[in-house]
Amino acid sequence: MHISNVREMGKKMGITKTSGLRKAEIIRAIQQAEGNQDCFGSPWRFDCPYLDCCWRSDCLTKNPG
Repeated sequence: MHISNVREMGKKMGITKTSGLRKAEIIRAIQQAEGNQDCFGSPWRFDCPYLDCCWRSDCLTKNPG
């Protein structure tokens, strides 16, 4: 997902200060706001049990963010 879409999602979740944050930092803030584990790009991401996560395809890249 493009960074502009991630920032837009963050703003919808009430995260107002996204300027200067990396994509991964914004995604983790969104995960926290949703009440989920803020695990985007974590070292154990290739063993992730959350198959329906909307961030999964970005997270499983070599350099997620």
